[in-house]
Amino acid sequence: MTTLFWIWMAAALIFLIIELMTPTLIFICFVVGSVVAGIYSYFYPESYYWQIGLFVAVSVVLLPLTRRFAKKITKVSPELSNVDRMIGRTALVVKAISLDEGGKIRFEGEVWAANAEEAIEEQARVEIIAVTGTRVKVQRKING
Repeated sequence: MTTLFWIWMAAALIFLIIELMTPTLIFICFVVGSVVAGIYSYFYPESYYWQIGLFVAVSVVLLPLTRRFAKKITKVSPELSNVDRMIGRTALVVKAISLDEGGKIRFEGEVWAANAEEAIEEQARVEIIAVTGTRVKVQRKING
């Protein structure tokens, strides 16, 4: 076996390791391209340009195909997690929110520092519109 064959197989292995570390299905194109170029180099070891051309061609052809496949097999999780699930939910103001100092809200038993674009009195119901760090941005709840 030629040295070039093993170089292409080593490249395929490196691309495979990178693919296993990333969930994108991009490097798998380069794995297949390397294997195809390696097989070609086994039969035609002197055709360097053809090997590189096959690697590039196979990789470029597979890129859009694997992206379509990846989009089909991946689904957006319907269940929001952590603070993302807070957005759009209702909370209770436990310390009046002023424009300059902010205030505090209670959401599912936890007290959060809150800011708003208007002053909101204590015991008012508010809607959480954003979360930044340990602060939430709220607005007065229109529908009770």
